[in-house]
Amino acid sequence: MRLLLGGMIVSLGLWTLPVQAQVTNTQVGAMVEALRLAAPKTAKQNDGLYSEWQITPGIIPSWSKQCVGKELTPQQLETDSKTARAIVSCITRRELQKQYASTKNETTAVRRTACWWMTGNASACNSGLTATYAQKVLSLYQQQTAKKPTPQG
Repeated sequence: MRLLLGGMIVSLGLWTLPVQAQVTNTQVGAMVEALRLAAPKTAKQNDGLYSEWQITPGIIPSWSKQCVGKELTPQQLETDSKTARAIVSCITRRELQKQYASTKNETTAVRRTACWWMTGNASACNSGLTATYAQKVLSLYQQQTAKKPTPQG
């Protein structure tokens, strides 16, 4: 009985969390696309970064394990764009949610998520190239969220 009551209290507590703290699939999709479009274009075939999102190889096994349940090599990620998008979406959702929950501001959350994506530190993009990158991602994100779905048929 005590466990049941505790579970009900926890459930009620979770039920009352503010809905606005949750990021939507649309926001995650826009962020993922903005990160892809803002990814550095090195013009080198073997630049040491992988997928359309230009991910550093050291993080790929961990992220793939977290998000798709198995460790992938950078080469596997490079050749499977659908899985790469799923992994980026998973990681982006986690970070965007974290930043949105802490700031309660979509623009700031997007900028901080872009900064985290680039540097590993959400507050490290106050000037220079990292600030320019975070602003570019924000602009691309805003373009993505402003797009109207095209009618089917």
